[in-house]
Amino acid sequence: MAREYRTLKTEVRLPYEVAYGATWTRFFEGLKDKKIYGTRCKECKRVLVPARSFCPRCFVTTDEWVEVKEEGTLVAWCYTNYRYFGMPIEPPFVTGLIRLDGTDVNFLHLIGGFDLSNFEEVSKTLRNGIKVKAVWSEERRGHILDIRYFEPV
Repeated sequence: MAREYRTLKTEVRLPYEVAYGATWTRFFEGLKDKKIYGTRCKECKRVLVPARSFCPRCFVTTDEWVEVKEEGTLVAWCYTNYRYFGMPIEPPFVTGLIRLDGTDVNFLHLIGGFDLSNFEEVSKTLRNGIKVKAVWSEERRGHILDIRYFEPV
C-alpha cells in the first residue's frame, strides 16, 4: 500500500552580491557609455563577448580589448509567456542568442521593439539569421539591461 505524505509549498530566497572583478567591471562600465567591449584571445584570435579574462578554448589570459558593433545576427530565440521566479522582465518576452558582428561567440539577450503579445505574429517577425541592433536604456548604470533589448533591423 502506497503512503501519502504531506507537502509544504514555500519559497527560499538567497540574497547575494557578486564581485564583477576587473574584466566584467570594464565590460559593464562600457555599457554605461553605450559601448560593447569584448576581449580577443591571443592564441585563437576569437573575440569574446561578454568580455572574459581568459579564453575558455585555449585557457590563456585575454587582455586585448576590442569595441564591437551593436549589430549582429539572431542565431536562435525562445518565446516565454509565463511567469517564473527570477525572470528578467514581465512576460511575454523573447530571449535570443546573438552573434554580434566581429565576434566569435553568441551573446544571450532580450529581443524586442515590436508587439510580443501574440506568438504567431512573433514567429512571423523573428527567424534565425535576421539582423538585430541594440536598443539602449535611457538610464544606464553598468548592468546587462543597459542594453534594453535587441530589435530586428
